[in-house]
Amino acid sequence: MPNLHSPERQLIELRIEHADLNATIDRLGDAAPLDQLLLQRLKKRRLALRDAIARLERVLEPKEPA
Repeated sequence: MPNLHSPERQLIELRIEHADLNATIDRLGDAAPLDQLLLQRLKKRRLALRDAIARLERVLEPKEPA
């Protein structure tokens, strides 16, 4: 049984959420009238997800010998 809380699983979930946010932001950008506050909040969340993804990728990447 795979570990549901493993870093690999978390990384996959974060990437999926990031992709979903990208699609939502694209749809909102095409909508009229534009809800600037919602768009700003979604973009801020997307940045936080990107940072979390980068942190997990650093943890999961093997260290290169010096």
